[in-house]
Amino acid sequence: MLVLFETAAGYAIFKVLDESKLQEVDSLWKEFETPEKANKVVKLKHFEKFQDTTEALAAATAMTEGKMGKSLKKVLKKVVAKEAHEQLAISDAKLGGVIKEKLNLSCVHSPAVAELMRGIRTQMESLITGLPPREISAMSLGLAHSLSRYKLKFSPDKVDTMIVQAISLLDDLDKELNNYIMRCREWYGWHFPEVGKIITDNLAYCKSVRKIGARTNVATTDLSEHLPEEVEAEVKLAAEISMGTEVSEEDIGNIMHLCDQVIEITEYRTQLYDYLKNRMMAIAPNLTVMVGELVGARLISHAGSLLNLAKHPASTVQILGAEKALFRALKTRRDTPKYGLIYHASLVGQTSAKNKGKISRMLAAKASLAIRYDALGEDTNAEMGVENRAKLEARLRHLEEKGVSSSSHKSMDTVMALNRELEQTNKNLLPGWISHVFACQISSAILRHYLNHFRNF
Repeated sequence: MLVLFETAAGYAIFKVLDESKLQEVDSLWKEFETPEKANKVVKLKHFEKFQDTTEALAAATAMTEGKMGKSLKKVLKKVVAKEAHEQLAISDAKLGGVIKEKLNLSCVHSPAVAELMRGIRTQMESLITGLPPREISAMSLGLAHSLSRYKLKFSPDKVDTMIVQAISLLDDLDKELNNYIMRCREWYGWHFPEVGKIITDNLAYCKSVRKIGARTNVATTDLSEHLPEEVEAEVKLAAEISMGTEVSEEDIGNIMHLCDQVIEITEYRTQLYDYLKNRMMAIAPNLTVMVGELVGARLISHAGSLLNLAKHPASTVQILGAEKALFRALKTRRDTPKYGLIYHASLVGQTSAKNKGKISRMLAAKASLAIRYDALGEDTNAEMGVENRAKLEARLRHLEEKGVSSSSHKSMDTVMALNRELEQTNKNLLPGWISHVFACQISSAILRHYLNHFRNF
């Protein structure tokens, strides 16, 4: 039996001297405890050294993809083909299938072979002669760096890394903005508390505070650039009767600096959102049309990449982001969640409470198709997403109309039952035609009321 052993320095072909040792898998490691024992099990037959790092990178890339590179094919033809009757032990079963198909060589991959490879690796320096340990370490380090750079540069599922980073940064900015704005309102509220209730918009609040400064400057400050006329008049009126405490110029300076930070972060967040929207439309246009850029980006970020998300079934996409609730429900044997991150999509948000589960299930099914089309398809248009979204909107309208019609039927049944009850009651209370006329008048009034109500609805 021959053994194909790959190193960072080249390909090594070993000859197994005693194949009976391979029968004892659990104790095979003892045969490689020392270099002397290892040389009694295997012997180096041929070593094909790589010329440079480029050749080593090409060979390593082919090996990781389960392909047979040019250098490996050359070695196998030169050495192994001469002994075609021998079996070839390899570490990768997929590569063995390729070798058997192209060179018609019998390849073996088993637990014993894996243990044999592990033993050879431990005594590699003594088994491969003429190759200094320092050179092997240098070539291993260089090949590791080159292979890492190659994977980062050419991996097709790394294109969406920018989306993952952008949506994470967007969430971080939102948290920081909330903290900064809360601190700004509390800090300036000691000096001018009334303005916090008058100006509800956070960005307008910070810009107004930045322009006003001290409360005494409100009367001479023009706020028309940031506030409507009536709000500006209300702020100026509140400044005259404000109950706030006096603060120093240094305090006002720090508050204004904090307002500058809020304004800058808000502007950068707007710019980052536009960038994320453009990236989503370029990488996953159909998913963006279905669920929106923010929800789509969060789904991609949660899965790790667009390709990983494309591997998930629709049922997983539906509850992605609600893993904690799912496992809690399974543990307590209660109802599992109906939606996760997809709950924030506009289609689910505009649905009534009783139809949210149905719409989220249908949206997850269509979104799953859109994800696979974006990840694996060659086209970059959003036609499929637009078409599926139109179907979902039509289905949503149908469900909502069905709910309204069923509730109207129930109400009409209630009216008729009430009418019959009133007729029976009035027959018992009023004689003859008086009770009949009175019951008809009441029932007609009730019917007109409900018909007008449902017509307006």
